[in-house]
Amino acid sequence: MTATPPAVRIVVADDHLVVRTGFAELLNTQPDFDVVGTASDGAEAVRFCRELSPDVVLMDIRMPGTDGIEATRQLAGSAAAGPRVLILTTFDLDEYVYDALRAGASGFLLKDVTAERLFDAVRVIAAGEALLAPAVTRRLISEFAQLGPKPAASAALTTLTPRETQVLRLVAEGLSNPEIAGRLTVTEETVKTHVSRVLNKLGLRDRTQAVVAAYESGLVVPRSRPF
Repeated sequence: MTATPPAVRIVVADDHLVVRTGFAELLNTQPDFDVVGTASDGAEAVRFCRELSPDVVLMDIRMPGTDGIEATRQLAGSAAAGPRVLILTTFDLDEYVYDALRAGASGFLLKDVTAERLFDAVRVIAAGEALLAPAVTRRLISEFAQLGPKPAASAALTTLTPRETQVLRLVAEGLSNPEIAGRLTVTEETVKTHVSRVLNKLGLRDRTQAVVAAYESGLVVPRSRPF
C-alpha cells in the first residue's frame, strides 16, 4: 500500500486577527494541509518558521515592525531548505511585487483569491513551482521591460552550460518540465537535473527565482507572460 505523503506544514502571517484566523481555518479544511502556527507580524513569522519548520508561509506584506518583505528576505537568506513564501496582499503595486520576489518569495496572490485557487497555490508553491496572479504577472513584466538587464545578473549566466542556459530560458518562458523535455527531446529526469544545476550554480531557491534571474539578465525579453 502506498504511504500517504506528509501534510504541507503552513504558517499564516497577517497583522489582522480575523484575516489570519480565517485563512488558517480555511486551509485546515484540506486533508493535506496542516497550519502549524499563525503570526501577527514579520518578526513573529520568522521566529515561528525557525521553531516549527513549515513548508509554506502565507505572508502579508504590510505588517507593523518587520514587514512581509523583510521577513521573506530573512527566511530566504537563513537556509536553502527554508519555507517557501507565498505573498498574500490587497496591494498589487509593482514595487511590492518586484521587492517580494527579489527578497525570495516563491509566489504572489491577491487576498481576493478564491478558496480553490488558494489551495492550488499552496500546493504549487510547496512543490517548488512558480506562481503569480495573472494581473500581477503583467505588471511585473512591464517592470522588467523598464529596468532592462542588470550586468551582474548577465555575468552570472556565464557559469551555465549552453544546455543549462537553454533550459533556463524555457523555464522563464513558462514551460513545465514535461514541456521542456518534449521541446528538447530529452527525458523529464534530464530536465530536472538541468534545472537543479541551474538553481545551484546561480544560488537560487526555486523556479520563481530562476524566472527573475532570466529576466534580470536579459536572457528573456519581456514580451509575453512567463507563467
